Amino acid sequence: MSPILLRPIREQIEHDRVVRQLYARWRRRYAVAINPGREEEASVRAKGKILYPDVILTNREGGRRLHAIVEVETTESVNYLEAMAQWALLAKVRGAFHLCVPAGFSDAALRFCDSNNIAVSEIWTYSAIGQQIRFSMAYRSKYATRSAKKILEKAKTLKKAKTSKKKTSKKKTSKKKIPKKTPSTKALNSKASKRSVKKKTKARGAVKSVRVRAKSKRKK
Repeated sequence: MSPILLRPIREQIEHDRVVRQLYARWRRRYAVAINPGREEEASVRAKGKILYPDVILTNREGGRRLHAIVEVETTESVNYLEAMAQWALLAKVRGAFHLCVPAGFSDAALRFCDSNNIAVSEIWTYSAIGQQIRFSMAYRSKYATRSAKKILEKAKTLKKAKTSKKKTSKKKTSKKKIPKKTPSTKALNSKASKRSVKKKTKARGAVKSVRVRAKSKRKK
């Protein structure tokens, strides 16, 4: 349990608002569970202890493995006691440990983590602009950067494989265009010779018929 048992009402409202914004931010990519306020619905284990972080991110594929846990802090909870009581335990959970602190408190959070040997993967800052909350990454560990690069490379290879499969399927489904056969010169010459032969035979038949008619007239 956090050493800060009671937050000021304004900070508690801001804390729960940030938790819900993180839920909306990550729900399409991960299976997200949250514990806003005093709720203790989703839990994780660390060295036999049951912990209730603010946000739990679980991969949808690959056996639903725990991806990361996120702890949201306010201006009053970024301190040495909070780091020793909560952050040190949460960092021992399997999966990445992320901190989400108000803008301007990332350096203090990183200093507390370094001084207490707390393995934090990422530190995010948030700031409220009207009704929206904007997040920005302030720190990422070397291990987290390597894993992020690997994930990007895997995503690129999957996209390339999908595009290549689509191209091959399109080629198979497309109809083969049969080229039109153009008549050769030999065929044209043979057709012309046949026509001339037909004309000659017709002319000869006409001449014969005229001669036969003339002979019949003379006999009469």
